[in-house]
Amino acid sequence: MVDIRYSTGKEAFSRMNTEELRKEFLVKDIFRADDISCVYSHIDRIVVLGAMPVSKSVDLQKNIDPMKDFGVDYLLQRRELGIINIGGNGKVIADGKSFDIIHFDGLYIGAGTKSVQFTSDDPANPAKFYMTSAPAHCTYPTKHIKFAESKHVPAGKAEDSNLRTINQYIHPDVLDTCQLSMGLTHLEPGSVWNTMPAHTHERRMEVYFYFEIPENQVVFHFMGEPSETRHIVMQNDEAVINPSWSIHSGAGTSNYTFIWAMCGENRTYTDQDWLNTADLR
Repeated sequence: MVDIRYSTGKEAFSRMNTEELRKEFLVKDIFRADDISCVYSHIDRIVVLGAMPVSKSVDLQKNIDPMKDFGVDYLLQRRELGIINIGGNGKVIADGKSFDIIHFDGLYIGAGTKSVQFTSDDPANPAKFYMTSAPAHCTYPTKHIKFAESKHVPAGKAEDSNLRTINQYIHPDVLDTCQLSMGLTHLEPGSVWNTMPAHTHERRMEVYFYFEIPENQVVFHFMGEPSETRHIVMQNDEAVINPSWSIHSGAGTSNYTFIWAMCGENRTYTDQDWLNTADLR
């Protein structure tokens, strides 16, 4: 079953209480044993998925009716797909071609791919394939992005509590896509802030997926207009959908890791409208 989320504007957002914010923007239960989760957002038509094969192979279209839910014969008929494995080693089989996707490896699958399956090498340590998908106007080649081959960009400073490395996987400097961008940011011990100073980017939306949050710790994810921010408390392995007009930043009670995914009409990573931290409200 596909969970459908509709677009929320600034005015409605400003009146939402905690429960309403979580219902509209928080994505939970992403990984279920031998299953596929799927959340379809009307914000730039991004789709957030999770696959955790344990005892058997799992098909991308499990729990999805392509014609009913997407108006197509198969899910990727007019879509591209990005994958990052945050669990044990596993395999992705795309139209019969198998890719060994070990921990922190990524995979880009181009539009027109009819069949995608997922398996784990060890049921005791299953793979956890986190995925996002965006509409695609043409087909780019499917590509395995090993963690070592992603672009590693140091950022932040320890004295600002945001020393981190931005690992760019599905990114214009790494490979061509229609509109999807995706990467992984790791915060060093003692650092808790991400994406600060904050920014917006009017020409694309973004989804943050938080993981490696230690037990009994949380991340406070900040969103909303810069002049009227709200927060959502994030647990491990949860994602949050951010409209283009919203900031997207977080602070944890410990360091953590998160995957960012963007889609929209501009793929330029530096196309950002930076904000003065002191101006946030």
